[in-house]
This record gives sequence, structure tokens and C-alpha cells, in this order.
Amino acid sequence: MTSSSVPSRKVLSKIASNRLQKEVMEWQTNPPAGFKYKVNDSLQRWIIEVTGAPGTLYTGETYQLQVDFPEHYPMEAPQVIFIPPAPLHPHIYSNGHICLDILYDSWSPAMTVSSVCISILSMLSSSPAKERPADNDRYVRNCRNGRSPKETRWWFHDDKV
Repeated sequence: MTSSSVPSRKVLSKIASNRLQKEVMEWQTNPPAGFKYKVNDSLQRWIIEVTGAPGTLYTGETYQLQVDFPEHYPMEAPQVIFIPPAPLHPHIYSNGHICLDILYDSWSPAMTVSSVCISILSMLSSSPAKERPADNDRYVRNCRNGRSPKETRWWFHDDKV
């Protein structure tokens, strides 16, 4: 995904900037297992490398997450997508969009980038099959022109993966 996939960005609020600086420091001293923050010059966009957990369908595979923070983070959830090629998973679309409730309806300001990453790794690890969502082609076709996953009205019905 490119910067065109994110609605015009506004400058981070002071609260968002302070919170993200604190989270970057936490990542540098105590990163969650299986993740690597790729340092860049933007506090508003993080690139995080994800390594599949041992003993899962994704063992040793590496993917990248792009995390874009809104102006009012943490009161508003970040946009989190896989940079294609996205892993084959029943809740991850080929364009990198992730169907995971904590990224949308169930977001809480108490969550951090680390807790989101751990949830994504848990979702990957619990998958019984490497496959795309049944509606992948239709969804991706409707998301052309850089539509954000936050513009989607998700239906969360599968708590097994």
C-alpha cells in the first residue's frame, strides 16, 4: 500500500505524539516476540516486520504490517494493513486489509501497537488453513482507488480464527 491508500493525513495531536513516542521507546526496550519495528523518520506511519510463530502454518514466514496513526490516536484506532503480499488467511484480504474487530468496533484507547500486533499474530497462529476470505475478489474489487479498511462495515462472525 502506498500513501495514497490513507486519507489525507493531519498532524498528530500532542497527545498522539507523546503516546507514540512512549510506544516507540517501549518497542526499543521490550519488543513483542515475533515483531521488529523498522525505524523510519515518520512517527505517523510504522512498518513492522511480523514472523510467523513456531509450530503454526506460518512458521518462519515474514510479512510486513503498515500502521498509520490518525490525528487523535489513541482515541481513534490506527489503520493496520499487511503490505502485499499479505499472508493467506481467512481474515486477511489479498490487498492487505485485516478483518479483526479490535481494529474497528472493539478498539480501546488502552490498546497499544504491541497489543494489536500480538492479536494479529494470535489470529494468524490459530488459522486451520491458508486460504483467502470467501469474498476476497469482490471485496478487493470494491476497495480500488485506495479505499481504507476503516471505511468498511465489517461483520465479525468468526471467533475461531
